[in-house]
Amino acid sequence: MLLAALLSGCAGSPSGGVQVVDRNARAPVTSGQYTVQRGDTLYAIAFRFGWDWKQLAQRNGIRPPYVIYPGQRIRFDGHSSASSVAATPPRRVTPAAPPRPATSSPVIVSTPASQPPVSTTPATQPVNKPATTPVTPVTRSASGWAWPANGPVIGLFSSNGSLNKGIDIAGELGQPVLAASDGTVVYAGSGLRGYGELVIIKHNDTYVSAYGHNRRLLVREGEQVKAGQTIADMGSTGTDRVKLHFEIRRQGKPVDPQQYLPKR
Repeated sequence: MLLAALLSGCAGSPSGGVQVVDRNARAPVTSGQYTVQRGDTLYAIAFRFGWDWKQLAQRNGIRPPYVIYPGQRIRFDGHSSASSVAATPPRRVTPAAPPRPATSSPVIVSTPASQPPVSTTPATQPVNKPATTPVTPVTRSASGWAWPANGPVIGLFSSNGSLNKGIDIAGELGQPVLAASDGTVVYAGSGLRGYGELVIIKHNDTYVSAYGHNRRLLVREGEQVKAGQTIADMGSTGTDRVKLHFEIRRQGKPVDPQQYLPKR
């Protein structure tokens, strides 16, 4: 069970009564533990609690391909990782064969090989297939990043521990949200409080990017995407207006996206 202190509650409501939800932990969590729920991925857990996914895997003794299981405990403190794996993968159980009637000649029954572990939370692996959504030609910065949506920036990045770990881009309902760089989708869902329908893309061992408040997600976990590929429709899930919340994280730490994106 997730410790109550790890997630903060709702922020205050602005005038008009629209409730704005806090976005998870404001600083890397360095104490306690988290119990893996069905649908969790290591990347999403690391993103939620401000960790670099490689460091979190190392802390908990999780090796490639980084499979985690419901009931497994992910520790954030310096305790031994040996105790972090509380749950083991479920195994298929082969039902016992019914008793056979006695015969005058021996009956030879072959014993099936034991079944391998079955993971209910598979690792996020690249799916090698052509893009299934449109790829728009985009202008990239010198560091390889492109704008994820057209529209004015209405919320700036702040490094002082406030709620905005990225930028907010205004737009129209249903407007295309684009991958800002090539990578692999490591999370697609609504399980991270305050982000609504969210996509997280792992670009390499250093960088991930996040795209929140979408109306509809158009990619799935494990899918490889290209810069400019449509990954979602812009929306207002988890927030008070139609906009895209966009983050870039370097080794788990939020950085100002406008320092990486092309100048407008």
